[in-house]
Amino acid sequence: MKTKVILSFATLLFLGWSNVSCNQNSQSSCPEVNADVVLMDYGAEPTVLDIDAYTLSNDNFVTALWTGTQLQVTLMSIPVGGEIGLEQHPDTDQFLRVEDGQAKVVMGDSEESLTFIRTAEKDFAIIIPAGKWHNVINTGNKPLKLYSIYAPAEHPHGAVYKTFEEAEHHH
Repeated sequence: MKTKVILSFATLLFLGWSNVSCNQNSQSSCPEVNADVVLMDYGAEPTVLDIDAYTLSNDNFVTALWTGTQLQVTLMSIPVGGEIGLEQHPDTDQFLRVEDGQAKVVMGDSEESLTFIRTAEKDFAIIIPAGKWHNVINTGNKPLKLYSIYAPAEHPHGAVYKTFEEAEHHH
């Protein structure tokens, strides 16, 4: 009996250690990481994917994931202290979902009047009507991971911007 308990304990320790070392190594050696994640724009093709896995795998500021004629899905990773940047989409409604991290959300009718102020965290949705000025600021201690749905599309098909500055240059 004592031997079984010790062996079971040793097995648990080994499995725990494997997970710790797996998390410190590349994703390809980790069985629990979805190796099927391919960050690209899937265009206007029928698509089914694990949006959580894709969102958490994205390290670019913006990655277009799916661009159709009436809708677009992008992934975002906002660095600690970073922000989306104050912007307005005159003819585009926007839906954001936070998959990881914490944010301050501001919106208003003008750049000078951002009177709608809320906090958002994992599993929160942010809905931005067309014409509203808005910004999302990472207030957490890790990258803010979210996905965005634009209707109609906002970015060119296949857009990938590694940084805020790169996105600003193309916007």
